[in-house]
Amino acid sequence: MLKLRSSGLSCGVCANFRIPIPRCYMNSITTSSIDVKPKVPLYLRPPSFSVSLSELTKWHKWAKNLASSVGSSFINLDNGPDSTLLRRELNWLLQDLIELQHRSVILSRLESGNNENPDVSVALRAPLEEMYCVWRQRIEKRRPFQYVVGCEHWRDLVLSVQEGVLIPRPETEVIIDLVEGVALNNAPELAQGFWADLGTGSGAIAIATARALATHAHGDAYGRVIATDLSPVAVAVATSNVQRYGLQDVVEVRKGSWFEPLKDVQGKLAGVLSNPPYIPSGDISGLQAEVGQHEPILALDGGISGTNDLLHLIDGVASILKPGGFFAFETNGEKQCKFLVEYIENEKPGSFRDMNIVSDFAVNATLQNSFRMLKSSREQLSQLPQPGMEVNTLKLPIKPARYP
Repeated sequence: MLKLRSSGLSCGVCANFRIPIPRCYMNSITTSSIDVKPKVPLYLRPPSFSVSLSELTKWHKWAKNLASSVGSSFINLDNGPDSTLLRRELNWLLQDLIELQHRSVILSRLESGNNENPDVSVALRAPLEEMYCVWRQRIEKRRPFQYVVGCEHWRDLVLSVQEGVLIPRPETEVIIDLVEGVALNNAPELAQGFWADLGTGSGAIAIATARALATHAHGDAYGRVIATDLSPVAVAVATSNVQRYGLQDVVEVRKGSWFEPLKDVQGKLAGVLSNPPYIPSGDISGLQAEVGQHEPILALDGGISGTNDLLHLIDGVASILKPGGFFAFETNGEKQCKFLVEYIENEKPGSFRDMNIVSDFAVNATLQNSFRMLKSSREQLSQLPQPGMEVNTLKLPIKPARYP
């Protein structure tokens, strides 16, 4: 991802037509464009290592005690995980570590402290020495749990993630709900068009969007997604995730900053989606250690006000969407959303219609919905420009995170 300030360019008017992406662009990610080899998530590794149950029990007790020693200190420090959550993560780690056939029996014995047959062999997907190392990193270095196991559960997906790639959050799932419930149901013709996920990271939005488009396909007419990211690590990981879900003919990953790799589809996209950097630079140091010290700064830092990249996206989306096209961006909250609405009203009057600020599923201290999404559609050529745009509030139910 590249942090850019608003270009100040006015939007253009493009013809309402669609052409397929040239075949030379499809599946264009080659080894020459990727200099990073994605790591294999723990749960996908073969169970090639063996330890005795007594050795695993010893490690489990050590890891559990280390987690318990945290207490509420991380919460008091930066709203980090407490010992209860860390022990839950330890159980998830064991689920990924132990081979599937005997997993439930071994987990039950570890929890109950059953010492019967301590010499029985247990097949693991990583050596126990590595587990000592990564769990110490989790507690002492505050390394994110998702980086420890190499994956994140997001919607109905299990996505590979690693250092250098933003971990997808549950609140970002709302973007896919908007694609399914607003864009495709209200404008089904968009389902056969080309969509873009800008700053794709792990490829979460691109993959979920492609699966949503597939449910609205008609025969051979189906939508496709172009995912872009400036980070070679993100490009490699997103490409790997796309391939693992068998979507390489539907989702294309391109390396480049924001709209830069999309010149061949200028004015032809049915939808543009993004979870860009939106955290003000001054707030980065106060983030939870798992986030501020480990996740990629280019995916977090949105400049002084947090809106540098959002403004760049707003400036570009009007010209890259086809008339009637849809966009949805995640923001830092209601204040940023209202600022962007005002910016669009003043700088791009008549360019968009049906603009809404949408609440996410995040749960805050007062259990109130927080407003994080901005969505709209590009105005149709047949409609006269409007002097202003109505801003409606759509409230969605609160949904707890699987992983915080």
